[in-house]
Amino acid sequence: MNDETFNLSIRKFLKMVGVGSQREIEQAVAQAIQEGRISGTATLPARMTLELEGVQLNVVFDGVIELG
Repeated sequence: MNDETFNLSIRKFLKMVGVGSQREIEQAVAQAIQEGRISGTATLPARMTLELEGVQLNVVFDGVIELG
């Protein structure tokens, strides 16, 4: 295994996930506020699941997203 290639690949994947996830969350929250489903001061439970095929990795990360 080439550690440098491995680490760069992980970082590239995590950057894609981070940027894409943030965009999706921002759009969903903006739409929910606009439609009156949530307030601009809501605290939203959040869950992210990481799966990596081939090594049977399945990890759940729980947290919250606070709007105000």
